[in-house]
Amino acid sequence: MIKKLFSNLTAWVLLAITAGILLGHFYPATGVAMEPLGKYFIAIIKLFINPIIFLTIVTGICGMDNLKRVGRVGGKALLYFEVVTTLALVIGVVVAYVVQPGAGVDTSAVQKVSTAAYGGEVSVSWSKFFKENITIQVLLLSIVGGIVISKLRTKEKILKPIHLASKYVFRALHLVMKVSPIGAFGGMAFTIGKYGLATLVPLAKLMACVYITMAVFVVLVLGSILRYYKVKLGAFLNYIKNELLIVLGTSSSEAALPSLMEKLENMGCHKSVVGLVVPTGYSFNLDGTSIYLSMAVLFLAQVFQVSLNMEQMLMIVGVLMVTSKGAAGVTGSGFVILASTLSAVKVIPVEGLALLLGVDRFMSEARAITNFIGNGVASIVISCSEKMFDRSKMEAAFHKKSELVPAATVQTTQAVNL
Repeated sequence: MIKKLFSNLTAWVLLAITAGILLGHFYPATGVAMEPLGKYFIAIIKLFINPIIFLTIVTGICGMDNLKRVGRVGGKALLYFEVVTTLALVIGVVVAYVVQPGAGVDTSAVQKVSTAAYGGEVSVSWSKFFKENITIQVLLLSIVGGIVISKLRTKEKILKPIHLASKYVFRALHLVMKVSPIGAFGGMAFTIGKYGLATLVPLAKLMACVYITMAVFVVLVLGSILRYYKVKLGAFLNYIKNELLIVLGTSSSEAALPSLMEKLENMGCHKSVVGLVVPTGYSFNLDGTSIYLSMAVLFLAQVFQVSLNMEQMLMIVGVLMVTSKGAAGVTGSGFVILASTLSAVKVIPVEGLALLLGVDRFMSEARAITNFIGNGVASIVISCSEKMFDRSKMEAAFHKKSELVPAATVQTTQAVNL
């Protein structure tokens, strides 16, 4: 029993997170010194993201019998992202308005600071966003490459080395994921050591509000969406529990993004759908970030006793619908988006961001986990709606207790009608 427990990656990640919390709390300086462990683990995982996106999309598109479906999948995904993230923004605004987490918060510690410290007058530039977002560039290149290759007579000859490369890339990813407990330990030790559990006390109400709202969103909203497609939320979360713990430990959804794509394929989502939805969702389907941003803006309005009318609240939601789309799931990006939103609204002091410095890192875990789950749900939804979901693979994956089978070895081109 004990041998089986310690051969389980989940147990090791849990143990690493616990050890990181204890080290950071009792020996803060040592905890801060562990930062490179988490930082370099994420850096290594990032190396896999773009190759996996390219390989997954190219082979997925070539496995589709109808190229028109590629455009339809992309259109459905963007529509789904907009609807669900807007719902998340509205939920965040409503909860913050009702609960009033900013009421009575002491603002004496807030200093006059330049908005440049938080990104300044940030404007939303889609050309700049595209130039700086390598993932989106690779996504578009992969789609074009997949379409071109699918039209060639020598398609099979070209795909042979691509399938081989995919096999070895996923094999290498599995080896790297074996050291994920080290990354989770380093990330958690650094967070607790640098910011300390004591920083949570003054803003405990906001913290609790954000975490509970995100949990309710996952269970009620995302859970209801999955229930409509006859997929159990609990079974899905249990299936990706290793990845969720890694995201929790590192505060970054990047750390488990390639592994999520692989697991979604193994549970029956079509390769091309996963390749299109997950990378795009990484920039455009940020449910957790949307909830946090809307609640943070209302929180700061309450702190500074700024009374917002309905028109101003609708404006906040409208601005966040645009600004939140450029936020990748990386720790700290929320401050830039908040700064740009407050600068656009012009009724809430940007200096209030200083209040959130101590707890932002702790809330980034909730944001990343909610974003992560949301992108997994989106892939399932789009696959089901396109009748490109193999339910038999889902049942097998949910009941399988062994380690992952490399996705490159699994045939995912067969679609099963619901």
